[in-house]
Amino acid sequence: MDTTGVSRHLGIHIDRSVTDVYACARDPANLPAWALGLGGSIERIDGRWVAESAPMGRVVVTFVAANDLGVLDHDVTLPSGETVRSPLRVIADGAGSEVVFTLRRRPGTTDTEFQRDADMVLADLRRLKNLLETTTDRR
Repeated sequence: MDTTGVSRHLGIHIDRSVTDVYACARDPANLPAWALGLGGSIERIDGRWVAESAPMGRVVVTFVAANDLGVLDHDVTLPSGETVRSPLRVIADGAGSEVVFTLRRRPGTTDTEFQRDADMVLADLRRLKNLLETTTDRR
């Protein structure tokens, strides 16, 4: 079965302003606190953000330029050189925000693997929610 173009939009409401959520999620230094899918540590090496990811090894994370649209798309360059683009948005939702990650199914990914990836993304989004809703000034 061809799974090209199959995506899932995974979102969560966060009781913080778009400005607060965007600032926190956009800062690569905050990734280890909520984006465990990218690894438990990240450091700036030669101007690039390099994360140590248990399943993938060392990966380079590059966000799009800062913007006023809530766009947090980022590329993850794997040790093989392959780059995976990850669409991520922060959208106003009343006084709070909705964070939406678009999970794209990569060729050769089984249904079980795709569900596992979705579960990992949702766990990351829940950690971001918890981080932002339990701190008063997290940027």
